[in-house]
Amino acid sequence: MQLNFTVNGKPRQLEVDADRRLIDILRDDLALTGCKEGCAEGECGACTVLVNGRATLGCLTLAAGLMDACVLTIEGMQDSVPTGELDPLQQAFIEEGAIQCGYCTPGMILSAHALLLRNLSPTEADIRRALAGNICRCSGYTQIIRAIQRAAAERRALI
Repeated sequence: MQLNFTVNGKPRQLEVDADRRLIDILRDDLALTGCKEGCAEGECGACTVLVNGRATLGCLTLAAGLMDACVLTIEGMQDSVPTGELDPLQQAFIEEGAIQCGYCTPGMILSAHALLLRNLSPTEADIRRALAGNICRCSGYTQIIRAIQRAAAERRALI
């Protein structure tokens, strides 16, 4: 099938099989390797990207459902910052020590970004719900929650 979609703000056209997974398209065809494959079963969240603003598992999403979709990967996060610096959410993860090995970090950040697009004043329960599909085995969730709260406060201050 001819897949027409937008990835990180850039229109893309690819010839792919309809049953090809989004993670494989991103990693193999577009060289966007921030999306990680942890389980290939939709359990860990390492492959989370945003599709039309919603946190989506790249290992379970097929090309057939991506026609005219807008996909945001971790590589595209800083493109939204005019100065080219890290997005405040990415910076907060660094400053709060919310990363250890980094394998889950892109998926965590994108799940948090999807939450903050809908809710700039999330409660801890809101954050935990938004991250329910993302597993971190290294850093624990305390620093991650603090990072998301910090980024939410910074984004609110910009309004």
